[in-house]
Amino acid sequence: MKILLTGGTGLIGQSLIPLLLKQEHQIVLLTRNKDAVNFKFDKPVPHLEAVVEDIDQVDFNCIDAVINLAGEPIVNKRWTKKQKALLCESRWQLTRRLVEKIRQAKTPPSTFISGSAIGIYGRQNEQFIDESFQKFNPEFSHTLCAEWEKIALEAESAATRVCLLRTGIVLSTKGGALSKMLPAFKFGFGGPIASGKQIMSWIHIDDMVQLILFLLEHPTLSGPVNATAPNPVSNEAFSKALAASLKRPCLFRVPETVLKLAMGEMSELLIYGQAVVPRKLTEAGFEFRYPQLDRALEALMLPN
Repeated sequence: MKILLTGGTGLIGQSLIPLLLKQEHQIVLLTRNKDAVNFKFDKPVPHLEAVVEDIDQVDFNCIDAVINLAGEPIVNKRWTKKQKALLCESRWQLTRRLVEKIRQAKTPPSTFISGSAIGIYGRQNEQFIDESFQKFNPEFSHTLCAEWEKIALEAESAATRVCLLRTGIVLSTKGGALSKMLPAFKFGFGGPIASGKQIMSWIHIDDMVQLILFLLEHPTLSGPVNATAPNPVSNEAFSKALAASLKRPCLFRVPETVLKLAMGEMSELLIYGQAVVPRKLTEAGFEFRYPQLDRALEALMLPN
């Protein structure tokens, strides 16, 4: 396939590109900064079909699939009014452009895999949530993802299927939430957040990229797809498992009030959670390499 990829220099994209190339797909990488691409990959830099900064340089009649992973990192900065606008526009604006190009093409891409997140569900209790769940909690993360998905679905037609990647917490030592937790846990200062009862829906980076390949290869799958491991855990269980994988104690707890003071509204992502399960993937036969948290963390902590 000839694949247009956005967000290729992000956490997921950097792991996905080598696998796509290994399967002999051609990759056109759309990026805001061509010069930065070389710094994001281990040497040698993967050989791509093309690296472009302008979407108008891409002929969508020659693209078989679009994978849209671009977006400003959601936990990098405090959620000021300005930052919220940036989080939204970095996702919505590019997705609109991609949809326009897909709709204008005479022979459009057959597959559009577009990013989203389990934040669309908002804060929930401990009940299991699959893709059919509709009782969303109206908060910023839901608004952000709901509009993102609505825009992406406008590309859907008889010629193009749309898959919405509702991604959970991607576990990797090269970035994302886990890399931010590791320093405290390595020094023995890690522990549960707030009550510790909130559910964390996670996925190992290897399973994350494999499921994207799975979606490319299974044309019957479309609509929302929960990109999470089948066994979500409480924050307390996650903290204990992470500490154990590092052979460190799990003695400390971060109070809710401290988080709210330090992070403001963004702290809600850590204080609240949801128990998301990947029903569509499991029913379609996708096999997770790391369905259990302890195995996932053990594999990540092994020296390269």
